[in-house]
Amino acid sequence: MATASLRFEGQPYVAGEWVDSEGVIEVADLTEDGEVFARVDAASEQQAEDALRATSETQRTMRGTTIPERVAWLEEIATGLEDRKEEIAETIVREAGKPISSARGEVDSGVERFRRAIEETRDLGGEYIEGTTSGHEGWEAFVEREPVGTVLSIAPYNYPLMTTALHVAPALAAGNCVILKPASATPATAAILAEVIADTDVPDGAFNFVPGHASEIGDLLAGSDLVDAIVMTGSSGAGKHVARESGMVNLLMELGGNAPAVVFPDADLESAAAACAKGSLKYAGQRCSAVSRVLAHEAVHDELVERIDGEMDDWQLGDLFEESTAVGPLISENQADWVEELIEDALEKGADLVRGGERNGRTIEPTLLANVPRDARIVHEEQFGPVVAVTTIADAEDAIDLANQSDLALDGAVFTADHDRAMSVAERIDAGAVRINGAPSHGLGDIPFGGNKDSGIGREGLGYSIERFVREKSIVL
Repeated sequence: MATASLRFEGQPYVAGEWVDSEGVIEVADLTEDGEVFARVDAASEQQAEDALRATSETQRTMRGTTIPERVAWLEEIATGLEDRKEEIAETIVREAGKPISSARGEVDSGVERFRRAIEETRDLGGEYIEGTTSGHEGWEAFVEREPVGTVLSIAPYNYPLMTTALHVAPALAAGNCVILKPASATPATAAILAEVIADTDVPDGAFNFVPGHASEIGDLLAGSDLVDAIVMTGSSGAGKHVARESGMVNLLMELGGNAPAVVFPDADLESAAAACAKGSLKYAGQRCSAVSRVLAHEAVHDELVERIDGEMDDWQLGDLFEESTAVGPLISENQADWVEELIEDALEKGADLVRGGERNGRTIEPTLLANVPRDARIVHEEQFGPVVAVTTIADAEDAIDLANQSDLALDGAVFTADHDRAMSVAERIDAGAVRINGAPSHGLGDIPFGGNKDSGIGREGLGYSIERFVREKSIVL
């Protein structure tokens, strides 16, 4: 167990220099109630404009960089993050409230994403095309893939390194300039990433770190004509706002989720229960891909609930620096208020409280609700909390109808031993990805992920993100 809070201080990094700012973001230490863990200078409007101008002035330099140069940067960044693994992991624990085992895993995944981006970078290249249409016989063309210019990264609090790596690595790999705007709740992890990048040979002005409150610099950045692409992970409401503010830019947005897990009578209930518990409770449910509602066939509802209850014995609150701790606090009192409100609404409408339901400050006890009525808000709204909410379905048609009633369509899951039914239901659930016999998981970025409806625009993934950060230019001979 760590016995004393870190005292981390960070600054904006603009045009190759660390700059002072009058504003300050104070970051609460979620392991020590009432303590301030970090103070990170908040970028001013002027500094945000300076970052925009720096990227605009550096684009030509970046376009002239070679693939071997970019590969070297990515390897330097990966190595730099590895060298500071324990420091970064402890920072994630304190500012994000993530158990230490999960925090270390996030650092490993962040490092791996930079390394895997190297493979994608080496595959960047153009193509040669011969004209085949009437009137264009004999024409030849080279189709080059060039960087779009400046990529604005708006990163989330729940995976402050891993998701940010999935924004920054593909953007740099494609030869773009980057402006990183981290979540105000977790700027310290992003500040360490900025320090690592600043120590590499990435050209001055090509990477800029501008921590700050969205209300102060968010619209300025998102609405700037100097931004060519925006990659964002966050809530659907925030994503819609950014989309309204942005101009003619490439948008890549992974937003909110309300993943249904459909469990049929022929499913392996032990495996399904474990997956539903993990999918709902990992990082206290604060994941876009979390299982938000379990749609259990009426024939197995009670048995499944009993098995989930047993699985939840392994998902205990505790000291975040203990390896055995599985669940921590929520990111803020406001988030705890929201989750508590959804639990109370479900109970008032007739849901059964099987376990949990208690709150202490930011912490919500892992909670299991059974027989949740369909009109309960938790069935239709993203919860972002440690709650397993189980409702019943009559058959496959009923499951698909209920699953698709949400405005969110990011992930889903289907549990059944019937291959044909698994494929049929998976294909008809409106979602960017559906996992069969397992909880939704996005992995390292080798499989595309993103949502439909209000859950986003486009698909993220290392190679898939690079495709959004380049444009084709045809040179016709």
